[in-house]
Amino acid sequence: MEERFSNHRDEPLTSDDLNVCDSVLRDLTAEYDLPERDALRLAAIIIELYRQGVHDPEQLKLLSGATRE
Repeated sequence: MEERFSNHRDEPLTSDDLNVCDSVLRDLTAEYDLPERDALRLAAIIIELYRQGVHDPEQLKLLSGATRE
């Protein structure tokens, strides 16, 4: 039986989705030389943006990187 979600944001992320988010996180943590605590916060921001429909890696970098300023 296929599970249906009332909100698109509630759908589980696929391996491909997580690969995109992980790639963005790795790029930004290297660029900003972030400590682990800040990297965890950034990961949450990237995933939230992805769930809101931002799937382009460059847009994810731009928007999630902007939260650092």
